Amino acid sequence: MQFSKTLLWLAALATPLLTTAQAPKTTTPVVAGKDVAVVSTESGKVRGYVHNGTYTFKGIPYAKAERFMAPTKPDTWTGVRSSTTYGPVCPIDPTTTVNDEIEFSFQHNWGYMNENCLSLNVWSPQLTAAKAPRPVLVWFHGGGFSAGSSVELPSYDGENLAKKGDVVVVTVNHRLNLLGFLDLSSFGDKYKNSANTGMLDLLASLQWVKQNIAQFGGDPNNVTIFGQSGGGGKVTTLMNAPSAKGLFHKAIVQSGSYLSSFTSRALAQKVGAAMLDELKLQPSQVDSLQTMSYERLSAASKRALRKVNESLKPEERSGFGLGWGPVLDGLFLPYQPSDAAARELAKTIPLLVGSTKTEFGPFNPANRETDLNNAKASLQKRMGDKTDAYMAAVRKAYPETAKASDYLDVDINFRAGAIRQANQKAVADAAPVYMYLFSWASPVNDGMYKSMHCMELPFVFDNISRCEEMTGGGKEAHLLADRMSRAWVAFARTGNPNHKGLPNWPAYNPQTGATMLFDNTCQVKNNPDKELLELALGKPL
Repeated sequence: MQFSKTLLWLAALATPLLTTAQAPKTTTPVVAGKDVAVVSTESGKVRGYVHNGTYTFKGIPYAKAERFMAPTKPDTWTGVRSSTTYGPVCPIDPTTTVNDEIEFSFQHNWGYMNENCLSLNVWSPQLTAAKAPRPVLVWFHGGGFSAGSSVELPSYDGENLAKKGDVVVVTVNHRLNLLGFLDLSSFGDKYKNSANTGMLDLLASLQWVKQNIAQFGGDPNNVTIFGQSGGGGKVTTLMNAPSAKGLFHKAIVQSGSYLSSFTSRALAQKVGAAMLDELKLQPSQVDSLQTMSYERLSAASKRALRKVNESLKPEERSGFGLGWGPVLDGLFLPYQPSDAAARELAKTIPLLVGSTKTEFGPFNPANRETDLNNAKASLQKRMGDKTDAYMAAVRKAYPETAKASDYLDVDINFRAGAIRQANQKAVADAAPVYMYLFSWASPVNDGMYKSMHCMELPFVFDNISRCEEMTGGGKEAHLLADRMSRAWVAFARTGNPNHKGLPNWPAYNPQTGATMLFDNTCQVKNNPDKELLELALGKPL
């Protein structure tokens, strides 16, 4: 904390022109103006603003792209480009209704949609390098590969994390759903990159960071990519992409270890062909998809995905069904994650990986008002004669189990995915792996949210006050956020998340299964839920 206080004290003594290192002397939280926070990039100068001493830039274009085409360098500009508001988000199906109790906790900002959405946001304590260059953390948002944006949740704001850790934080918008992952490669070389344009956008954002982030006070040679849910899947994908090698140096996957394989090119091409069929187009008319309205394309894509899903053999179906996501195209992605060549790519990349204790369980209204008899009956549909043993294993793994709903809400799948990814990475690898489990339960709304999917985000970004509807904003939440955000910063700085506010956190290996449990009391346990997971999955981990 003392170092952060020193930074703020220095900021208060700075001169009015922010093209130098520090923020101006001011008594107001926001400083903005024509000579404030001006930075040169490869494409031209951008002007941000200063908020509470933190330099803030929003909506900076990092690339441009035509529909279904790989991104290219953004257009250059003369003068100074104002970059003080978030850029557009990728078009998705509009939200027309929400669950009031769930939305209360999330407080979504849906942004405004435009296909010209390749922009990023930057938060930095200073615009010149410190004595030691500042680590850079690049955030990829959740929403699978179909939805979401860098502005979607209040927890994504990077100011507090940048200030807390003396780091530079970057968040990214990119193409999603059919705009990012519709494989039209069977219709000509023009569309050879169409299956992974959404991931090529993220690659372009990292290339932008490599070329420009030093101007914002960041170290291009110490970049950590991190993401949650679909963002974690994007991190995993980039770890398997040869063209991304050298653009990042550490990786964090939060509740996003579900991506164990990429869609085959043949299967992805079936979806592209089904799209044309749904639109009653011949292969020679494929170019018309570039000018068709997004709404029409989206409607056709849903029908195409449904038809291809229905045609799949059981062995071809994943747990989530066929949807939008990265494709094994032989170009951007030449290997499956389990291939030795893929593992070799990320061999020197330290990995921090984990999930939350209850993930999606609290989203099910039926789980909330259940009693023990109903909970047991529900479990019997899944566990059969192993139900009593399963409930005992839940209590053993989580001694705090008290409510009937606790037996239903415990996550199995995301946790098992994190262990699978950690095991695969930790075996004979040159870089360490660190495992966590977020088990803190929110007190808001009678505790209905527990440690649901996304609950750890305000803690990682140190944004408890921005997310009081989700966290309650209490003292315990702030204390845990301090411990977690410092761990993420320590990992970004050195590849090791240990700091004085936590008990010793050993690197993970499949034998010990060392896992940091983030709660009001943080502690490390070895294989804390192995018995429970193996019982639920019916196989060894």
